[in-house]
Amino acid sequence: MSIEVTTRHMQGKDDIQQYAENKAAELVAAFPSCEHVHVILDHEKHLFKAEVVTQAGHHVRIEGTEALDNMRAAIDGAIDKVERQYRRLMDKVKDHHSAMKYEESKKERGEVV
Repeated sequence: MSIEVTTRHMQGKDDIQQYAENKAAELVAAFPSCEHVHVILDHEKHLFKAEVVTQAGHHVRIEGTEALDNMRAAIDGAIDKVERQYRRLMDKVKDHHSAMKYEESKKERGEVV
């Protein structure tokens, strides 16, 4: 598990970088299969952009981007997007397997499928 924070077009503000690293650590704690998190912080005109790229096992790559006028809000929004996508992916995998087991149990009982 590694967390990387990159800033573009802005001087390195340690408190913002630390905030992004803490939020990424919370994401990794919530999803143990997460292998690498890369947070990219950018400043364009009046908008602050935060992009979060997550690598997980089985070639899973999830990205989330948010552009707002507040950097902390942009980081929170990008992390929330990644978390939502990750949960949806895990639910699909989990639901798929439980549906298969349900169909197999119906076949064993002799019910019509």
